[in-house]
Formats: sequence, structure tokens, C-alpha cells
Amino acid sequence: MVSYLDFEKPVAALDERIAELRKAAQGDDVDIEQELARLEDKSAKLLKSTYAALTPWQKTQVARHPDRPHFRDYVEHIFDDFVPLGGDRFFGDDEAILGGFAKLNGRKVMLIGHEKGNDTESRIRHNFGMGKPEGYRKAIRLMEMAGRFGLPVVTLVDTSGAFPGVEAEERGQAEAIARSTEACLALSVPMVAVIVGEGGSGGAVALASAERVLMFEHAVYSVISPEGCASILWRTAEKAPDAAEAMKITAQNLQELGVIDRIVPEPAGGAHRNPQAAAGALAAAIDEELDALSKHSSDKLQQMRAERFLQIGAA
Repeated sequence: MVSYLDFEKPVAALDERIAELRKAAQGDDVDIEQELARLEDKSAKLLKSTYAALTPWQKTQVARHPDRPHFRDYVEHIFDDFVPLGGDRFFGDDEAILGGFAKLNGRKVMLIGHEKGNDTESRIRHNFGMGKPEGYRKAIRLMEMAGRFGLPVVTLVDTSGAFPGVEAEERGQAEAIARSTEACLALSVPMVAVIVGEGGSGGAVALASAERVLMFEHAVYSVISPEGCASILWRTAEKAPDAAEAMKITAQNLQELGVIDRIVPEPAGGAHRNPQAAAGALAAAIDEELDALSKHSSDKLQQMRAERFLQIGAA
């Protein structure tokens, strides 16, 4: 059952009408197939037109949709032989950031990413995808391991930001994020990062400092959440839609600014409506990028990474 967002109410009304017709026709000899086909076509066209004109704030809502696929869903749909690796060898394990060996279309990779969870219990266990220092130190360990074994690194970024709790600060959150960013930039193997949902602040950059940064069509990527920005500028989170517009947080804005390199298309109505199709598009995009990057030497990859980030914001 689809969870509809506020701006999808017209689509929800049509889908409800379709469901009522189907239920009313059960056991009757009345032929309603023509009417159902008309309503379904109307619903599909309305959904397509709605998603073709989403505002930045609406895209933020889509990126946060409770049914949007996360790290484990992509592992299930497109990666094979995933072997999870845990622990940072300093403090413990962090289930907000997962990683391990995997295969993508037969290619061995080191896969790392945020996991938000998909119900109350799993969201609490994964801390809503907000990584702690031990999570970023685990990511560093896995990236260094990938370098030793010559495995390309793929990261799936989906976090509102790194965990801001006191205990995280006590264990060196800022230092861990900085070291993780440094580890990305120093990698001697190809790295492809994908913003699959929310890309929030340093917690996202720490896993997204790659030579190729991809982004789903309805994902968002920003230095602070729209609510946080609105609270600072206008002293109220109610201005979040205005903040989202001003911050240029959409994939389309960020590609124009050179912050990301490629937009991965989503199924009509967002990735949550057809996770398997979204995963297929993602797999094809990552595979294509890794094919291209595999032709470059380690020195060239590091140079590409450095030049990429130095050019952002340049006149």
C-alpha cells in the first residue's frame, strides 16, 4: 500500500476511486474495465506530470519517504555475495553505516553506505542513518582495505547528517568525519558515490568525496537541512520550503553547479513506487562509471578527485 505525500492528494483520490470501483465490481457482471482503464491512465499521467514539476521542498519529502529504498534494499536487488564487515577496531560497531565486500554484475567492490531502517525497530537500531565516529572510522578501515586489495569503492549516501549527540562529540565526531573525507580523497582505486536519498552535511561528504558523484533524480544534497537553515535565517522551521528553494539542493541544481556529475532517473512517482526498477537504473549507472574509471591509473584517479572538488564554486 502506497503512502501518499501531501502534494499527491489528487493522485490519491483517483487511486482511491479505482480501488472502490474494483471492490464494488467484485462478484458482479458489470463490465467496468473500460472505466478502470480510463482512470488508471488518468492517474498515471497525473503522477507523471506532478513529479515532473516538483519543488525543492517536495523533492525533500520524496527523498525522506518512509518507503524509499535504503542500503539493504539495494544490496538485495543489485549486489551479490555481500559480506558485511563490522567494527572500527577502536570503540565498536555502528549500524548506521554498513559496509563489506560485494559483487556488482560480477565485479568485486567494497560497498559502504548509510542505512536508515524501514520500521520503528530498525530505524532505532540504525540510528536513522546518522553515523557516529565509529561508523566513519569503520568506513575508513574498509576504504583502506579496498585500496590494499585493489577493489573499487561504491558508497550509497542517505543521511540527514552525522549524529550530533554528546557521546559522538566525546569520541571525536568531527575528526572522524574529516579523516573519512581524507580517506576518500586518498584512495588509490576508483570510487563512485551515489546520493540515493538525503545527503546531509559532513555526514554525507565523508562518504561522497569521490571522483564521480551520482545522484538519484529526486534525492537532495545540502550542507544543512531546509528546516535547520530556516531556523537559523528566519527563526522558524515553517520557512523550510523557502530555504530549500534558496539552497539549490536538488540533483538538477547541483549538476548545473558541478557538485554532482550524473543524475540517475527514478521510476514514475519516485523510487519508493518501484524499488527494483530504481535499483536497476542505479546498477547500470554505477557499472558504466566503474568501467570508465578502471582505465585510469591510481595517480590519475587521485588527481581527478582533487581537481573535481577544487573546481566547485570556481568562477
